[in-house]
Amino acid sequence: MRFAKTVSKTSFDPLKYVGATKFQTRFRPFVRFFVNRFCKFTLIGFEQIPKTGPAILCANHISFLDSVFLLTHSPRNMSVVGKSEYMDSWKTRWLFTKIGMIPLDRSGGDSATSAMVAVEAVLARGELFGIFPEGTRSRDGKLYKGRTGAARLALKFGCPIFPVGITGTSEIMAPDTVMPKFGRRCKIEIGAPISLEQYLERAQDPAVLRELTDEVMTKIQLLTSQEYLYEYAPKRSSANRTHI
Repeated sequence: MRFAKTVSKTSFDPLKYVGATKFQTRFRPFVRFFVNRFCKFTLIGFEQIPKTGPAILCANHISFLDSVFLLTHSPRNMSVVGKSEYMDSWKTRWLFTKIGMIPLDRSGGDSATSAMVAVEAVLARGELFGIFPEGTRSRDGKLYKGRTGAARLALKFGCPIFPVGITGTSEIMAPDTVMPKFGRRCKIEIGAPISLEQYLERAQDPAVLRELTDEVMTKIQLLTSQEYLYEYAPKRSSANRTHI
């Protein structure tokens, strides 16, 4: 996923997109059947995901396939956010929004705000939401400082937030490549839910969002063993100059 500050060519209203629908219910088993035949998966902790009610899964991000594999192996339908540039092509616009993507304009503004309103609607309905707090794929394999959106949502809805560690997907399909490699291994591990009790008690403290986000990222790092850099992930152009 490129993190360049590009503007989507297509005018769209994120509130039109409601996240996961019945289409995903049929889509997940279908795709899971095929991906389990070209990759070897180790799945840990998925039984912790509550069968009902809102919950947030926060994962590291090293490949385009992260969201595909996490979504297809989830025991429940799951909505995710994705870059608004996917709206520029009718093919990705149709498929990605059908399977539960809510488009997010990462340059900010009203569109980004509307996307968050759409995400809140997902949690208000008691559904599952997946997000990559780094905001973009890591092109050097390191784990970067998390954005605070997931923490804000968790505190607002009082829902569990699960750290998720994904390893191996960058070997299957590295950033900026278009074809996956077959026969590789992928591990997805869901950690124990992070207790919100101490944070909810101080919900009005501006530092709480950062503290909770940092705990999420620390728990992700324990699952992946990535080198953790306490700085935001570089934009693609910067990554190409200094990290690859």
